[in-house]
Amino acid sequence: MLIVGLTGGLGCGKSFVAAAMRELGAHVIEADELGHRVLAAGGEAHDDVVAAFGTADRGQLAALVFGKPEELGRLNAIVHPAVRALARKTIDEIRVLDPHGVVVYVAAILIESGGLKDVEKLIVVHCHEDQQITRAMEQRGASRDAVLARMKHQMPVAEKLMKADFTIDTGGTKDETLRQTKMVLEELRKLAV
Repeated sequence: MLIVGLTGGLGCGKSFVAAAMRELGAHVIEADELGHRVLAAGGEAHDDVVAAFGTADRGQLAALVFGKPEELGRLNAIVHPAVRALARKTIDEIRVLDPHGVVVYVAAILIESGGLKDVEKLIVVHCHEDQQITRAMEQRGASRDAVLARMKHQMPVAEKLMKADFTIDTGGTKDETLRQTKMVLEELRKLAV
């Protein structure tokens, strides 16, 4: 079995590539989805987050920590370990079912959160910054300034690319992105045997 990280900047096409990999037979685990689960009532991080911040609502938490590195660090110190533990549990379950499979762990801040040590290979998706901004505005219904503010708080894609084992350029057509995705997955399957 091979555990692969998939990351990239805001609006770079992580979701498209992850969906394609799932369709092509890879096991895809979304960190964002796990984050929802650990923050939900009864979730592994819910009570600790409520005790620390007074709420576990993601929108309210975002407003409380955005632009406040110390508060964001406090939140991440509670949520990230719970997300990573749930990811490991999910990976262990997949390992039993498909010992030679490829598991793709999708996380926007995989590198920044220390999750790089939990994966064996890293895929970074990227596109031109103008495309990234336009896509993020369309996906989130956000203003250009709001997108730029979010991007400012993320590791630049150029830095992520320096850590990549594989890259997928999502700046072209969907067919071209899909072609690259298939090629990368074929290479990963060879490593999973």
